[in-house]
This record gives sequence, structure tokens and C-alpha cells, in this order.
Amino acid sequence: MQKIFIVEDDPSIVKFLKKALLVNFQVKGVQSFRAVLQEILEFDADLVLMDIRLPFFSGFYWTTELRKGSEVPIIFISSTGDEMNQIMAMNQGADDFVTKPFSVEILVAKIKALLRRSYAFKGAEKLEFAGFQLKENTLSDGVKLLELTTSESKILTVLFRAEGEIISKEKLLQALWQTDEFIDVNTLNVKMSRLKRKLEKIGFDDHIKTKRGAGYGLT
Repeated sequence: MQKIFIVEDDPSIVKFLKKALLVNFQVKGVQSFRAVLQEILEFDADLVLMDIRLPFFSGFYWTTELRKGSEVPIIFISSTGDEMNQIMAMNQGADDFVTKPFSVEILVAKIKALLRRSYAFKGAEKLEFAGFQLKENTLSDGVKLLELTTSESKILTVLFRAEGEIISKEKLLQALWQTDEFIDVNTLNVKMSRLKRKLEKIGFDDHIKTKRGAGYGLT
């Protein structure tokens, strides 16, 4: 069974979530709010449910720390669901945002969809551009290997196949929707900015070109 880790300081919400999720998943709640990162890694979580307001450090802080070395899917669950908090969560590395109070059925559906698109997309196709190889959620320059999330791999797959042609944002959104990731243009922009920062690690960020009002391509 896949593992869900809950970072929430309200015992009643943790109890509620465990009861709802234990039917389909292994579930664990954080024990020490000073060691959230360590506990997530030790549990080897497949997905994290993260609150914003926590003792000692916020959910934004722990998401930033987690993203330094992990691509585990993260869903924020918070009563502060204003637009700025949602944007901050996505910028820090969250994959989705659910506002309290929420429907447990919708939350479970979101969890299943995110797990499916995060771990099930393992294409055998190998694509090449400018000496870089894209294959099975990884990008390589022949020496260094960069792990990609499913959505990052899907975006790059579409761009690699286009071989320099500008791909509209609408086509990229359609490609992501095929993996059950129903996002809008603003979220796509955030994902592209995050992806370009990540690609700096392997020197591929300069190959991503943005044509204002049109879309993205490779150069």
C-alpha cells in the first residue's frame, strides 16, 4: 500500500484523515514538528498532506526543505485558502491545494489522481535534443542525471517531440490533462518557472525559450 504522511497540528483533523485514508493507504502523522523532514524521509512517504500554520516552522518552510532533495507529491490542506497562499504553495513546490473544510471524497480522489500521475507515467520512449536525452522521467547530458516529476517529464516530452517548434500553452495543458492534472494557465506558468530553475542543475534551462503570447519551445 502507498504511504501518506500527514503534517497537521490539529489532532482531530489528523484522526479524521487517518480514519478516511487507512482504507486505501498506510498513513502516519508527524510526531515532532521540529523534525518534519526527517520523519517524512524515514517513513518513505509516497505523498504528503501539508498544513501551512504549524508549530516552529510553516508548511512553506518544510516544503522548501523537502524539495531540495525529494519530488514526493505534496498537497496543501489549509483554512487559509486565499489566492496568495495558494500561489506561494505552488511556488514552493506543492502539487495541489485543498481548502478546509473539505470533502473527504474529493480529497481521496485528488490523492489517487496525483499518485497515479506521479508514479504511473513511465514511458519507454527516448528523446534527444542538443546532446540531452529524455527517458523515463529523467533528463541526462551523458554525465549527470536529473530526476523529473511526471508533469515535468510530460512537458519536456511534448517540447522534445516538437524539435524547436513553439508549442502553445493550450497544447501543453491538454497534455497534462491526459495525466489527470487539470491545471490552468497560471499554474502552468508557475510549473514552467519551477522547471526552468530545476533544469539549471544540468544546464538545460537555456534551451527552453518562451514566446510571449504564444507558448514554449526548445532552442
